[in-house]
Amino acid sequence: MESEQAILALAALAQPTRMCVFRLLVKHEPEGLAAGDIARMLAVPQNTMSAHLAILARADLVTSERRSRSIIYRANLAMFQILTSFLVEDCCGGRADLCASAVSCKPARSRRAKVLA
Repeated sequence: MESEQAILALAALAQPTRMCVFRLLVKHEPEGLAAGDIARMLAVPQNTMSAHLAILARADLVTSERRSRSIIYRANLAMFQILTSFLVEDCCGGRADLCASAVSCKPARSRRAKVLA
């Protein structure tokens, strides 16, 4: 991954609505969600959501597929993995074994933990 591509992806995620969209799509893997459903679930106008989804798509963080009259969006987990790997590429002086926990999946936090965090 080139630095410019990483900056584009990080900039796309550096906005609260887009971060929520990406996290929502991760929760709905592998089925994905229709654009209208995403807008409704996040209480964002559909035209605004279209702009956010376009930015995430340009950063290659989401993919889309037309199904009948709907466009289904999915998180591009492969690209996100490439991005996180790029960020920790030189972690711990190149000793990948020391950085393994930095990029592993974590279980969802409980509702109580979210309130306290």
